[in-house]
Amino acid sequence: MSVNLAGVWAIYRTEMARTLRTVWQSIATPVITTALYFIVFGGAIGSRMQQVGGVGYGAFIVPGLIMLTLLTQSISNASVAIYFPKFTGTIFEILSAPLSYGEAVAAYVGASATKSVAIGLIILVTATFFTDVRILHPGWMVAFLILTAVAFSLFGFIIGIWAKNFEQLAIIPSIIVTPLTFLGGAFYSIDMLPQPWRTVSLFNPVVYLVSGFRWSFYGIGDVGVGVSLAFTAAFMAACLILLWWIFRTGWRLKP
Repeated sequence: MSVNLAGVWAIYRTEMARTLRTVWQSIATPVITTALYFIVFGGAIGSRMQQVGGVGYGAFIVPGLIMLTLLTQSISNASVAIYFPKFTGTIFEILSAPLSYGEAVAAYVGASATKSVAIGLIILVTATFFTDVRILHPGWMVAFLILTAVAFSLFGFIIGIWAKNFEQLAIIPSIIVTPLTFLGGAFYSIDMLPQPWRTVSLFNPVVYLVSGFRWSFYGIGDVGVGVSLAFTAAFMAACLILLWWIFRTGWRLKP
């Protein structure tokens, strides 16, 4: 079975062009946000907490800061990308086009993941101006970056299909994902928590993402890197299965 590369490329190019129209805003926002995080967390907390796990606090929060942005951007980019065709009624053009559902998902999710990874790398470069960042396992760092961006772009795509209005579109990222990221060891190690809160934190899925990503930088993590990788792969597989069911049944796509 041949793949409609022209159709995939057309959607991907359209989504990327939409981002390029606001490229300066897309770059300026993460740079300014990163600077503010380092001023607040690095200055206020870092002056009282010199190291965490043998790593300077300013450097310690870099993976968490990248992961926070990566999760929110991946969900936002993908959910908006599929929600607006539903909102404007042009979703039927996509569904009737000579393009399989898998190809359409690959195009939208690929564009969303590309934008998220680019912003994550911008934050990484910006962080080097504030602290000494070292990457012990660059290959694994890139792997976690891409896998997380793809997995949460798939999740965002599902949210975009599920949402019936703009309020629903924003509620899961703002009410669930962002708090879980702040409570998932993005800016601290869960080993610093007393029991039973440390055990409770292990039920937070973001802990596994942040831990694996931080391990790729400094070789330390709150959970094993294998567990982090397995969780990311399992989450991606669950999203793919759910998307297969959505397109098979037409849930929230067809009247």
